[in-house]
Amino acid sequence: MKPTQMYIRLDGLRFYARHGVLPQETKVGAEFTVDLRLAADFSCAAETDELEGTLNYAEVFERVKAEMEIPSKLLEHVAYRIARRLLHDFPALTEVQIGVYKQNPPMGADARRVGVEAVYRR
Repeated sequence: MKPTQMYIRLDGLRFYARHGVLPQETKVGAEFTVDLRLAADFSCAAETDELEGTLNYAEVFERVKAEMEIPSKLLEHVAYRIARRLLHDFPALTEVQIGVYKQNPPMGADARRVGVEAVYRR
């Protein structure tokens, strides 16, 4: 039996960060969430029950956290940086689907969150 598609999901990662165009956003900060769908062949780990055949979720989280700590004006840029870092640091990844969302954005509208989604391939 061979899987046709394999994904690792990390959804709803929460961060307090200082991303935004307005000076107040970078000064005060806000809450953000990040969703990831990572494509990689982890069939070896599925068969052997060994970490070496897959991605360490904690290591992925640490990379995302490091990128979220770097202030950016645009969520588009944040998503790009995170995807670029993950593809660089984890050679087994073939695709990163990412969503970066600002919770309760200061835009004069009643919105739970706004954000960006993108898919990056090696």
